[in-house]
Amino acid sequence: MTDFIVLGAGMVGVSTALALQECGHIVTVVDRNPSASDASYGNAGIIQVEAIEPYGFPRDLKGLARLAFGLDNSVNYQLNALPTAAGSLAAYFLNSAPRRHRDISSVYRTIIEPSGITHDQLIEASGAEGLIKRTGYIQMHRTAAAFEKDARNAERLAREYAIQTAVLDSATLRSEEPALQRDFAGAVHWRSSRSCVDPAGLVQAYADLFKSRGGSLAQGDATTLVSSGAGWQVSLNDGGFAKGEQVVVALGSWSPNLLRRFGRVFPMIYKRGYHRHYHSGSPPTRPLFDVAAAVLYCPMRQGVRLTTGAEIARFPNAPKNSKQLERGEKAAREVLDLGSPVEREPWSGWRPCMPDMLPVIGKLPGVNGIWCNFGHGHHGFTLGPSTAQVLTGEISGKPSSALSSRFSPARFH
Repeated sequence: MTDFIVLGAGMVGVSTALALQECGHIVTVVDRNPSASDASYGNAGIIQVEAIEPYGFPRDLKGLARLAFGLDNSVNYQLNALPTAAGSLAAYFLNSAPRRHRDISSVYRTIIEPSGITHDQLIEASGAEGLIKRTGYIQMHRTAAAFEKDARNAERLAREYAIQTAVLDSATLRSEEPALQRDFAGAVHWRSSRSCVDPAGLVQAYADLFKSRGGSLAQGDATTLVSSGAGWQVSLNDGGFAKGEQVVVALGSWSPNLLRRFGRVFPMIYKRGYHRHYHSGSPPTRPLFDVAAAVLYCPMRQGVRLTTGAEIARFPNAPKNSKQLERGEKAAREVLDLGSPVEREPWSGWRPCMPDMLPVIGKLPGVNGIWCNFGHGHHGFTLGPSTAQVLTGEISGKPSSALSSRFSPARFH
Protein backbone atom coordinates (compact mmCIF):
# COMPACT_ATOMS: atom_id res chain seq x y z
CA MET A 1 0.00 0.00 0.00
CA THR A 2 1.29 3.44 -0.97
CA ASP A 3 1.01 6.50 1.24
CA PHE A 4 -0.99 8.46 -1.34
CA ILE A 5 -3.03 7.80 -4.45
CA VAL A 6 -3.24 10.93 -6.60
CA LEU A 7 -6.26 10.88 -8.91
CA GLY A 8 -5.44 12.85 -12.04
CA ALA A 9 -2.32 12.93 -14.24
CA GLY A 10 -2.57 16.46 -15.54
CA MET A 11 -0.32 19.34 -14.49
CA VAL A 12 -1.94 19.63 -11.05
CA GLY A 13 -1.92 15.90 -10.31
CA VAL A 14 1.64 15.25 -11.45
CA SER A 15 2.93 18.34 -9.63
CA THR A 16 1.13 17.17 -6.49
CA ALA A 17 2.72 13.73 -6.78
CA LEU A 18 6.18 15.28 -7.09
CA ALA A 19 5.60 17.50 -4.06
CA LEU A 20 4.43 14.54 -1.97
CA GLN A 21 7.54 12.62 -3.07
CA GLU A 22 9.70 15.52 -1.90
CA CYS A 23 8.09 15.09 1.53
CA GLY A 24 9.12 11.43 1.60
CA HIS A 25 5.80 9.83 0.66
CA ILE A 26 5.30 6.81 -1.61
CA VAL A 27 2.87 7.89 -4.33
CA THR A 28 0.83 6.32 -7.14
CA VAL A 29 -0.84 8.50 -9.76
CA VAL A 30 -3.99 7.05 -11.36
CA ASP A 31 -5.75 8.43 -14.42
CA ARG A 32 -8.03 6.98 -17.07
CA ASN A 33 -5.59 8.27 -19.69
CA PRO A 34 -2.32 9.37 -18.07
CA SER A 35 -1.01 11.35 -21.03
CA ALA A 36 -2.17 14.94 -20.34
CA SER A 37 -4.88 14.78 -23.00
CA ASP A 38 -7.38 17.02 -21.21
CA ALA A 39 -6.98 20.63 -20.07
CA SER A 40 -3.24 20.21 -19.41
CA TYR A 41 -2.82 19.52 -23.12
CA GLY A 42 -5.23 22.04 -24.58
CA ASN A 43 -4.19 25.29 -22.88
CA ALA A 44 -2.22 28.24 -24.23
CA GLY A 45 1.00 26.96 -22.69
CA ILE A 46 1.70 30.15 -20.72
CA ILE A 47 3.13 30.06 -17.20
CA GLN A 48 1.37 33.29 -16.39
CA VAL A 49 3.25 34.69 -13.43
CA GLU A 50 1.89 38.19 -13.98
CA ALA A 51 -1.73 37.11 -13.38
CA ILE A 52 -1.78 38.36 -9.79
CA GLU A 53 -5.44 39.30 -10.07
CA PRO A 54 -7.79 36.53 -11.26
CA TYR A 55 -10.22 37.13 -14.12
CA GLY A 56 -13.30 38.88 -12.79
CA PHE A 57 -16.79 39.05 -14.27
CA PRO A 58 -17.48 42.28 -16.20
CA ARG A 59 -19.46 44.74 -14.09
CA ASP A 60 -19.89 47.71 -16.40
CA LEU A 61 -23.18 47.95 -18.31
CA LYS A 62 -21.50 48.00 -21.72
CA GLY A 63 -19.48 44.87 -20.94
CA LEU A 64 -22.51 43.05 -19.56
CA ALA A 65 -24.61 43.99 -22.58
CA ARG A 66 -21.96 42.74 -24.98
CA LEU A 67 -21.86 39.40 -23.17
CA ALA A 68 -25.64 39.13 -22.97
CA PHE A 69 -26.12 39.70 -26.70
CA GLY A 70 -23.18 37.56 -27.83
CA LEU A 71 -21.16 40.52 -29.12
CA ASP A 72 -18.02 39.67 -27.14
CA ASN A 73 -16.12 36.63 -28.38
CA SER A 74 -14.58 36.01 -24.96
CA VAL A 75 -17.70 34.18 -23.70
CA ASN A 76 -20.38 32.07 -25.36
CA TYR A 77 -23.41 30.66 -23.55
CA GLN A 78 -25.40 27.56 -24.39
CA LEU A 79 -28.81 28.51 -23.05
CA ASN A 80 -29.66 25.10 -21.60
CA ALA A 81 -26.64 25.40 -19.29
CA LEU A 82 -27.78 28.63 -17.66
CA PRO A 83 -30.38 27.25 -15.19
CA THR A 84 -27.78 24.96 -13.61
CA ALA A 85 -24.97 27.52 -13.73
CA ALA A 86 -27.01 30.57 -12.68
CA GLY A 87 -26.28 30.39 -8.94
CA SER A 88 -22.53 29.95 -9.42
CA LEU A 89 -22.39 32.69 -12.08
CA ALA A 90 -24.26 35.06 -9.75
CA ALA A 91 -21.74 34.35 -6.98
CA TYR A 92 -18.90 34.90 -9.46
CA PHE A 93 -20.44 38.27 -10.40
CA LEU A 94 -20.75 39.31 -6.75
CA ASN A 95 -17.19 38.23 -6.00
CA SER A 96 -16.01 40.41 -8.89
CA ALA A 97 -17.10 43.59 -7.08
CA PRO A 98 -14.02 45.78 -6.51
CA ARG A 99 -13.69 45.28 -2.75
CA ARG A 100 -14.23 41.52 -2.87
CA HIS A 101 -11.97 41.16 -5.90
CA ARG A 102 -9.14 43.00 -4.13
CA ASP A 103 -9.50 40.67 -1.15
CA ILE A 104 -9.52 37.57 -3.38
CA SER A 105 -6.50 38.88 -5.29
CA SER A 106 -4.56 39.24 -2.03
CA VAL A 107 -5.06 35.51 -1.52
CA TYR A 108 -4.55 34.54 -5.14
CA ARG A 109 -1.16 36.25 -5.32
CA THR A 110 0.19 33.81 -2.70
CA ILE A 111 -0.02 31.02 -5.30
CA ILE A 112 0.67 33.00 -8.48
CA GLU A 113 3.81 34.78 -7.28
CA PRO A 114 5.81 31.58 -6.54
CA SER A 115 4.57 29.80 -9.69
CA GLY A 116 7.54 30.79 -11.83
CA ILE A 117 10.07 29.57 -9.25
CA THR A 118 8.24 26.29 -8.59
CA HIS A 119 8.02 25.60 -12.33
CA ASP A 120 11.65 26.52 -12.90
CA GLN A 121 12.73 24.00 -10.28
CA LEU A 122 10.81 21.23 -12.04
CA ILE A 123 11.88 22.36 -15.51
CA GLU A 124 15.53 22.10 -14.49
CA ALA A 125 15.10 18.80 -12.65
CA SER A 126 13.19 17.23 -15.56
CA GLY A 127 15.54 18.54 -18.27
CA ALA A 128 12.64 20.29 -20.02
CA GLU A 129 14.24 23.68 -20.73
CA GLY A 130 14.03 23.00 -24.46
CA LEU A 131 10.23 23.26 -24.22
CA ILE A 132 10.29 26.72 -22.63
CA LYS A 133 10.54 30.21 -24.09
CA ARG A 134 11.42 33.01 -21.69
CA THR A 135 10.26 35.91 -23.81
CA GLY A 136 6.92 36.62 -22.12
CA TYR A 137 3.68 37.11 -23.99
CA ILE A 138 2.06 40.14 -25.61
CA GLN A 139 -1.47 41.48 -25.19
CA MET A 140 -2.43 43.43 -28.34
CA HIS A 141 -5.18 46.04 -28.75
CA ARG A 142 -6.96 47.13 -31.91
CA THR A 143 -8.30 50.42 -30.52
CA ALA A 144 -6.51 53.29 -28.81
CA ALA A 145 -9.02 53.41 -25.95
CA ALA A 146 -8.53 49.75 -25.06
CA PHE A 147 -4.76 50.08 -25.35
CA GLU A 148 -4.61 53.12 -23.09
CA LYS A 149 -6.78 51.40 -20.48
CA ASP A 150 -4.61 48.28 -20.48
CA ALA A 151 -1.41 50.34 -20.38
CA ARG A 152 -2.67 52.14 -17.26
CA ASN A 153 -3.52 48.81 -15.66
CA ALA A 154 -0.07 47.42 -16.51
CA GLU A 155 1.56 50.45 -14.92
CA ARG A 156 -0.56 49.92 -11.80
CA LEU A 157 0.39 46.25 -11.56
CA ALA A 158 4.05 47.11 -12.03
CA ARG A 159 3.81 49.70 -9.27
CA GLU A 160 1.82 47.55 -6.80
CA TYR A 161 3.35 44.14 -7.44
CA ALA A 162 6.68 44.84 -9.20
CA ILE A 163 5.51 42.93 -12.28
CA GLN A 164 7.81 43.34 -15.28
CA THR A 165 5.92 44.95 -18.12
CA ALA A 166 6.64 47.01 -21.20
CA VAL A 167 4.13 49.18 -23.05
CA LEU A 168 4.64 48.92 -26.81
CA ASP A 169 3.46 51.38 -29.42
CA SER A 170 2.41 50.14 -32.85
CA ALA A 171 5.85 50.46 -34.45
CA THR A 172 7.65 48.75 -31.57
CA LEU A 173 5.14 45.90 -31.61
CA ARG A 174 5.74 45.34 -35.35
CA SER A 175 9.50 45.27 -34.75
CA GLU A 176 9.08 42.80 -31.87
CA GLU A 177 6.78 40.57 -33.93
CA PRO A 178 7.58 40.93 -37.65
CA ALA A 179 5.09 38.17 -38.53
CA LEU A 180 2.21 40.60 -37.86
CA GLN A 181 0.36 41.56 -41.04
CA ARG A 182 -1.68 44.44 -39.63
CA ASP A 183 -1.13 47.33 -37.26
CA PHE A 184 -2.45 47.45 -33.71
CA ALA A 185 -3.00 50.56 -31.62
CA GLY A 186 -0.49 49.20 -29.10
CA ALA A 187 0.27 46.33 -26.77
CA VAL A 188 1.42 45.34 -23.30
CA HIS A 189 4.34 42.94 -23.08
CA TRP A 190 4.18 40.80 -19.93
CA ARG A 191 7.89 40.09 -19.77
CA SER A 192 8.18 37.58 -16.90
CA SER A 193 5.79 34.97 -18.20
CA ARG A 194 7.22 31.77 -19.63
CA SER A 195 5.61 29.97 -22.55
CA CYS A 196 5.75 26.32 -23.52
CA VAL A 197 5.81 24.96 -27.08
CA ASP A 198 4.32 21.62 -25.97
CA PRO A 199 2.20 21.76 -22.77
CA ALA A 200 1.49 18.02 -22.80
CA GLY A 201 5.20 17.41 -23.32
CA LEU A 202 6.02 19.44 -20.22
CA VAL A 203 3.53 17.46 -18.13
CA GLN A 204 5.07 14.28 -19.52
CA ALA A 205 8.56 15.50 -18.58
CA TYR A 206 7.34 16.10 -15.02
CA ALA A 207 5.69 12.65 -15.01
CA ASP A 208 8.95 11.04 -16.18
CA LEU A 209 10.76 12.84 -13.34
CA PHE A 210 8.17 11.48 -10.89
CA LYS A 211 8.69 7.93 -12.20
CA SER A 212 12.49 8.29 -12.13
CA ARG A 213 12.21 9.09 -8.43
CA GLY A 214 10.31 5.89 -7.74
CA GLY A 215 6.73 6.95 -8.35
CA SER A 216 4.10 4.81 -10.07
CA LEU A 217 1.78 5.95 -12.85
CA ALA A 218 -1.20 3.71 -13.63
CA GLN A 219 -4.32 3.70 -15.78
CA GLY A 220 -7.55 3.30 -13.89
CA ASP A 221 -11.02 4.64 -13.22
CA ALA A 222 -11.22 7.26 -10.47
CA THR A 223 -14.94 6.64 -10.09
CA THR A 224 -14.15 3.20 -8.62
CA LEU A 225 -12.62 4.83 -5.53
CA VAL A 226 -13.81 3.00 -2.41
CA SER A 227 -12.62 2.66 1.16
CA SER A 228 -10.50 -0.41 1.79
CA GLY A 229 -9.57 -1.29 5.35
CA ALA A 230 -7.80 1.71 6.81
CA GLY A 231 -7.28 3.28 3.40
CA TRP A 232 -8.60 3.53 -0.16
CA GLN A 233 -8.42 1.63 -3.42
CA VAL A 234 -9.03 2.28 -7.11
CA SER A 235 -9.57 -0.32 -9.83
CA LEU A 236 -6.92 -0.36 -12.56
CA ASN A 237 -7.36 -1.21 -16.23
CA ASP A 238 -5.10 -4.25 -15.91
CA GLY A 239 -7.49 -5.84 -13.40
CA GLY A 240 -5.47 -4.91 -10.33
CA PHE A 241 -5.90 -2.22 -7.71
CA ALA A 242 -4.04 0.85 -6.53
CA LYS A 243 -4.20 0.99 -2.75
CA GLY A 244 -3.23 3.90 -0.56
CA GLU A 245 -3.65 5.22 2.93
CA GLN A 246 -4.81 8.62 1.60
CA VAL A 247 -6.12 10.09 -1.65
CA VAL A 248 -5.68 13.42 -3.43
CA VAL A 249 -8.45 14.35 -5.87
CA ALA A 250 -6.80 16.38 -8.66
CA LEU A 251 -9.23 15.64 -11.49
CA GLY A 252 -9.93 19.20 -12.54
CA SER A 253 -13.47 19.56 -13.89
CA TRP A 254 -14.26 15.95 -13.03
CA SER A 255 -13.57 16.39 -9.30
CA PRO A 256 -17.04 17.52 -8.12
CA ASN A 257 -18.73 14.52 -9.76
CA LEU A 258 -16.53 12.15 -7.77
CA LEU A 259 -16.85 14.01 -4.49
CA ARG A 260 -20.63 14.20 -4.70
CA ARG A 261 -20.60 10.52 -3.73
CA PHE A 262 -19.24 11.58 -0.36
CA GLY A 263 -22.02 14.09 0.23
CA ARG A 264 -19.99 17.13 -0.81
CA VAL A 265 -21.21 19.55 -3.48
CA PHE A 266 -18.89 22.10 -5.09
CA PRO A 267 -20.49 24.91 -7.13
CA MET A 268 -18.05 24.70 -10.04
CA ILE A 269 -18.48 26.80 -13.17
CA TYR A 270 -17.63 24.70 -16.20
CA LYS A 271 -15.97 26.77 -18.93
CA ARG A 272 -15.19 24.97 -22.15
CA GLY A 273 -12.38 26.15 -24.37
CA TYR A 274 -11.39 25.22 -27.92
CA HIS A 275 -8.16 25.17 -29.86
CA ARG A 276 -6.88 24.29 -33.30
CA HIS A 277 -3.41 24.27 -34.87
CA TYR A 278 -2.51 25.85 -38.21
CA HIS A 279 0.38 25.41 -40.66
CA SER A 280 1.64 28.99 -40.46
CA GLY A 281 4.40 29.99 -42.84
CA SER A 282 5.46 32.80 -40.50
CA PRO A 283 4.51 32.13 -36.87
CA PRO A 284 4.88 34.65 -34.04
CA THR A 285 7.87 34.30 -31.72
CA ARG A 286 5.76 34.13 -28.55
CA PRO A 287 2.06 33.94 -27.57
CA LEU A 288 0.05 36.93 -28.75
CA PHE A 289 -3.34 37.77 -27.27
CA ASP A 290 -5.62 39.62 -29.69
CA VAL A 291 -7.86 41.12 -27.02
CA ALA A 292 -10.68 42.45 -29.23
CA ALA A 293 -10.98 39.09 -30.98
CA ALA A 294 -10.60 37.18 -27.67
CA VAL A 295 -8.16 34.70 -29.21
CA LEU A 296 -4.58 33.72 -28.44
CA TYR A 297 -2.03 32.94 -31.16
CA CYS A 298 0.47 30.50 -29.62
CA PRO A 299 3.51 29.07 -31.44
CA MET A 300 3.61 25.33 -30.69
CA ARG A 301 5.41 22.27 -32.02
CA GLN A 302 2.21 21.27 -33.85
CA GLY A 303 1.80 24.72 -35.49
CA VAL A 304 0.23 27.98 -34.39
CA ARG A 305 -2.40 27.12 -31.78
CA LEU A 306 -5.48 29.33 -31.69
CA THR A 307 -7.18 29.15 -28.29
CA THR A 308 -10.58 30.63 -27.47
CA GLY A 309 -12.26 32.24 -24.50
CA ALA A 310 -14.90 30.47 -22.44
CA GLU A 311 -18.08 28.65 -23.37
CA ILE A 312 -20.65 28.07 -20.62
CA ALA A 313 -22.15 24.69 -21.48
CA ARG A 314 -23.59 21.62 -19.77
CA PHE A 315 -20.76 19.47 -18.45
CA PRO A 316 -19.60 17.02 -19.69
CA ASN A 317 -21.48 16.14 -22.89
CA ALA A 318 -22.85 19.38 -24.33
CA PRO A 319 -22.72 19.53 -28.14
CA LYS A 320 -19.71 21.43 -29.42
CA ASN A 321 -20.13 24.90 -30.84
CA SER A 322 -17.19 26.21 -32.86
CA LYS A 323 -18.51 29.79 -33.14
CA GLN A 324 -15.78 31.31 -30.98
CA LEU A 325 -13.01 29.49 -32.82
CA GLU A 326 -14.47 30.45 -36.22
CA ARG A 327 -14.53 34.09 -35.17
CA GLY A 328 -11.00 33.74 -33.84
CA GLU A 329 -9.75 32.21 -37.06
CA LYS A 330 -11.29 35.01 -39.10
CA ALA A 331 -9.52 37.56 -36.90
CA ALA A 332 -6.26 35.61 -37.03
CA ARG A 333 -6.20 35.67 -40.82
CA GLU A 334 -6.10 39.46 -40.63
CA VAL A 335 -3.09 39.25 -38.33
CA LEU A 336 -0.92 36.30 -39.40
CA ASP A 337 -0.05 34.10 -42.34
CA LEU A 338 -2.11 31.40 -40.69
CA GLY A 339 -2.13 28.61 -43.27
CA SER A 340 -4.39 25.58 -43.28
CA PRO A 341 -5.64 23.70 -40.20
CA VAL A 342 -3.55 20.80 -38.91
CA GLU A 343 -6.46 18.83 -37.41
CA ARG A 344 -9.72 17.94 -39.12
CA GLU A 345 -11.69 18.88 -35.99
CA PRO A 346 -10.91 21.37 -33.20
CA TRP A 347 -9.97 20.14 -29.73
CA SER A 348 -12.15 21.13 -26.78
CA GLY A 349 -11.76 20.77 -23.02
CA TRP A 350 -13.13 22.06 -19.72
CA ARG A 351 -11.71 24.64 -17.33
CA PRO A 352 -12.68 24.05 -13.68
CA CYS A 353 -13.60 27.48 -12.26
CA MET A 354 -14.87 28.27 -8.79
CA PRO A 355 -17.23 31.21 -8.14
CA ASP A 356 -14.73 32.86 -5.78
CA MET A 357 -11.88 32.41 -8.31
CA LEU A 358 -9.77 30.43 -5.81
CA PRO A 359 -8.80 26.76 -6.18
CA VAL A 360 -9.97 24.11 -3.73
CA ILE A 361 -6.99 22.87 -1.70
CA GLY A 362 -7.05 20.91 1.53
CA LYS A 363 -8.82 18.16 3.45
CA LEU A 364 -12.31 17.11 2.40
CA PRO A 365 -14.54 17.83 5.42
CA GLY A 366 -16.10 14.84 7.13
CA VAL A 367 -14.12 12.17 5.25
CA ASN A 368 -10.87 10.74 6.56
CA GLY A 369 -8.02 10.48 4.12
CA ILE A 370 -9.31 12.48 1.13
CA TRP A 371 -7.59 15.69 0.08
CA CYS A 372 -8.46 18.13 -2.71
CA ASN A 373 -6.43 20.09 -5.25
CA PHE A 374 -8.68 21.30 -8.09
CA GLY A 375 -10.64 24.29 -9.36
CA HIS A 376 -7.73 26.25 -10.83
CA GLY A 377 -9.82 27.98 -13.48
CA HIS A 378 -7.81 29.31 -16.41
CA HIS A 379 -4.48 28.84 -14.64
CA GLY A 380 -4.09 25.15 -13.83
CA PHE A 381 -1.02 24.93 -16.07
CA THR A 382 0.53 27.88 -14.21
CA LEU A 383 -0.53 26.97 -10.69
CA GLY A 384 0.05 23.20 -10.53
CA PRO A 385 3.45 23.24 -8.78
CA SER A 386 2.68 26.14 -6.42
CA THR A 387 -0.68 24.77 -5.24
CA ALA A 388 1.01 21.41 -4.71
CA GLN A 389 3.20 23.18 -2.16
CA VAL A 390 0.10 24.59 -0.45
CA LEU A 391 -1.42 21.11 -0.24
CA THR A 392 1.69 19.45 1.18
CA GLY A 393 1.86 22.21 3.77
CA GLU A 394 -1.70 21.42 4.83
CA ILE A 395 -1.00 17.69 4.92
CA SER A 396 2.11 18.18 7.07
CA GLY A 397 0.34 20.60 9.39
CA LYS A 398 2.68 23.41 8.36
CA PRO A 399 0.62 25.79 6.18
CA SER A 400 2.61 27.60 3.52
CA SER A 401 1.06 30.96 4.48
CA ALA A 402 -1.40 32.50 6.89
CA LEU A 403 -3.91 32.66 4.04
CA SER A 404 -3.80 28.98 3.09
CA SER A 405 -7.06 28.31 4.91
CA ARG A 406 -8.84 30.47 2.30
CA PHE A 407 -8.44 27.63 -0.20
CA SER A 408 -10.05 25.07 2.10
CA PRO A 409 -12.84 22.85 0.71
CA ALA A 410 -14.73 23.64 3.93
CA ARG A 411 -15.62 27.10 2.60
CA PHE A 412 -18.37 25.54 0.47
CA HIS A 413 -19.95 23.50 3.31
